[in-house]
Amino acid sequence: MRCAYAMMRRVAAKRTLTNAPAAGRKPEKSTSVAAASARKRAVDAAKPATRTAEPAAVPKGKADPAGRVLRRFRAVFNAVRNHFRTLEQAVGLSGTEIWALSQVAATPGMGVGHLARSMDIHQSTASNLVRALLEAGVVVSERSEGDLRAVHLHATARGLKLLARSPTPIVGVLPQALSRIDEATLLRLERDLGRVIRELRADPDGDGARTVISSEKASR
Repeated sequence: MRCAYAMMRRVAAKRTLTNAPAAGRKPEKSTSVAAASARKRAVDAAKPATRTAEPAAVPKGKADPAGRVLRRFRAVFNAVRNHFRTLEQAVGLSGTEIWALSQVAATPGMGVGHLARSMDIHQSTASNLVRALLEAGVVVSERSEGDLRAVHLHATARGLKLLARSPTPIVGVLPQALSRIDEATLLRLERDLGRVIRELRADPDGDGARTVISSEKASR
């Protein structure tokens, strides 16, 4: 009996030793790893979502400096053309022709060269204007007794009537606007526009500079 009891105790001790972890062996990490993963997920969930920075939107109606300057050029050109178009509708002549007629009426007997200088245009352009005014019957020409090559221009009664009912300013809105600007501003404009002309590779004293801005009808 005692032998059987002793044998049972030995078997139980052997099972205990078999199930115990080996000496120096580290405990399983499965529980600790799972806990760490859970903590990481909780921390990540608490962080705010990271968004990709979007470029700042350009305010409505704004443009880059070059675009804003371009708009101002358009405003100037369209103001000039709209005014000349109004003149054409009122009197039946182009705005440039009305301007030339006003110069002849203001200085009876002037020649083509004088007209070109007063309008700051090329003489060939002035000759074309005089031809149109003669055909319209608003100007007459007279030859000088001393020099048959010299032509003297005079506004006719019809031409004077057209001028009387023509909207002002007859010389154009741009020349009139420039005449009201102080000299310092004009000099600054001249310098700044000179830079634009150089970038365009245009000739500031060429034929283009001596061609008046008018409506589409007058520019043809």
